[in-house]
Amino acid sequence: MKRRSYTCGLDAAIAVMGGKWKGLILFALHEGPVRFGQLRRAVPGISERVLILQLREMEASGLVHREVYHQVPPKVEYSLTDFGQSLNTALGPLGEWGEEHIDRIEALP
Repeated sequence: MKRRSYTCGLDAAIAVMGGKWKGLILFALHEGPVRFGQLRRAVPGISERVLILQLREMEASGLVHREVYHQVPPKVEYSLTDFGQSLNTALGPLGEWGEEHIDRIEALP
């Protein structure tokens, strides 16, 4: 029998999400395909390098699809896969909880 590498579903979900930026990137992609520049503007505070690395990780894990259009100038769009959309949907209630308690959270030391 194969041994499970995660202790529970939350452990597995957090492993896919890992880090500060992936949730924000998922949220920015929820309305449909977005070009890199639009995505960078939609996620304030992220550097270009970090955004590229996060998108590569998310593409490798199957959360994001990268579509390259061979034209001049080159065009690349990012969108959520069904897997990414399902994670984004699951994060919705967590975001609502955060909005509801944002004042309390900001007051934490």
